[in-house]
Amino acid sequence: MGKPTGFLEVDRKDRGYADAKERLGHYKEFVIPHDEAALQGQASRCMNCGIPYCHNGCPVNNQIPDWNHLVYENDWREALTNLHSTNNFPEFTGRICPAPCEAACTLNIIDQPVTIKSIECAIVDRGWKEGWIQPQPPVKKSGKSVAVVGSGPAGLACAQQLARAGHSVTVFEKSDRVGGLLRYGIPDFKMEKHLINRRAMQMEAEGVQFRTGVEVGVDTSFSKLRDNYDAVVLAGGAEDPRLLDIPGAELPGVRAAMEFLTQQNKRNAGDDELRAAPRGSITATGKKVIVIGGGDTGSDCVGTSNRQGATQVVQIEIMPKPPVMEDKAMTWPNWPLKLRTSTSHDEGCERDWAVLAKRVVGDNDVRGLECVRLDWSNGRMEEVPGSEFVIEADLILLAMGFLGPRRQGMIEQSDVELDPRGNVKGNTEDYRTSIENVFSCGDMRRGQSLVVWAIREGRQCARSVDEALMGASELPR
Repeated sequence: MGKPTGFLEVDRKDRGYADAKERLGHYKEFVIPHDEAALQGQASRCMNCGIPYCHNGCPVNNQIPDWNHLVYENDWREALTNLHSTNNFPEFTGRICPAPCEAACTLNIIDQPVTIKSIECAIVDRGWKEGWIQPQPPVKKSGKSVAVVGSGPAGLACAQQLARAGHSVTVFEKSDRVGGLLRYGIPDFKMEKHLINRRAMQMEAEGVQFRTGVEVGVDTSFSKLRDNYDAVVLAGGAEDPRLLDIPGAELPGVRAAMEFLTQQNKRNAGDDELRAAPRGSITATGKKVIVIGGGDTGSDCVGTSNRQGATQVVQIEIMPKPPVMEDKAMTWPNWPLKLRTSTSHDEGCERDWAVLAKRVVGDNDVRGLECVRLDWSNGRMEEVPGSEFVIEADLILLAMGFLGPRRQGMIEQSDVELDPRGNVKGNTEDYRTSIENVFSCGDMRRGQSLVVWAIREGRQCARSVDEALMGASELPR
């Protein structure tokens, strides 16, 4: 413990944000980081608990008390080494992870957890600034080759670990650029994409080859990958969106959230937004927007809609409004159900809970959404009689989650076994699929989840692949 009385003397203070009116004029990140002294003060609040519950909350098993202590002691380089020992991409998690580690922090019992996420981000950002982060090519090559399908966080983590173990790794990505959901699903104002480019350059220097614009199952066959590589890793994500099954949902103004977010990210990058966009361009400019779904993707749609110049944004959620504060005695150290208000909500949004969409109003295009209020008091969804109402809208964005990986193409060609939820079947011990020397990790295996879970699975899958190819592995699990 850096300072035994730190948590008594220093209050929690997280990073700040640029003014909402100012940040709505661009798509750049707007978090205002702490200076070094403030970060050391925040790190001093860590109590180095005998049982560090933050470890339980962190899927990548970050050694949080250790690098908090190192930051307090001003040993930033060693803190970076420690952080990288469990997490390939802390600059991603330090920006877009919801921080289940903070929910599990012992100090959170009194509602003042350590600012773990901010400290993590500061460590890796300083590492890049100081030039401490360099490629780590293998000492010798194994003579084995691995194909990784998908360049999201799971695929990238798996590929980097395997390359450092000496294998020849090729990552296949169907889009123009690497990054998967990090690239196309996360708005730039939450994570700028030069961060992905920088890591991709590091990985290329370590021997990873990226083949973008190549969709396995379309541009090249799955069987060809099996013939040409010693092992194949399926890390393509969960891309099949959950859509509305109500009258009028087929109208052109009803669109999936990922269509909307992807096109804006492509515009920001100067890419062709209409490539792989069969339903044409989509924008919220001058429109009344309804976002269906109360999660992070819905929040991202709110922030993007406001930046595009929507005249009104309404977000509805089928579940009841959660409490402002959780019952810590009931939930800690687990992830709590409580009201979460994002920076996008603060920029302008009307929110409504316990609302069910019944019919899209319109003829040739959307004019509104007919809804009904729900009663959850008996523990099940019941429509409230006479509570029907209509919300005016020109654009309806569906942010209701995903049903698993897309079946067309690679999944159908491979004939790989799926689990009851439609994901590629594989356990968390060896990540093997039903096909010999074919592995799967990330959202394609577990269903839609967090970036930290994707990185964890990618790292663990890499160790399993290494063991299968070499008989043993020195990669961390």
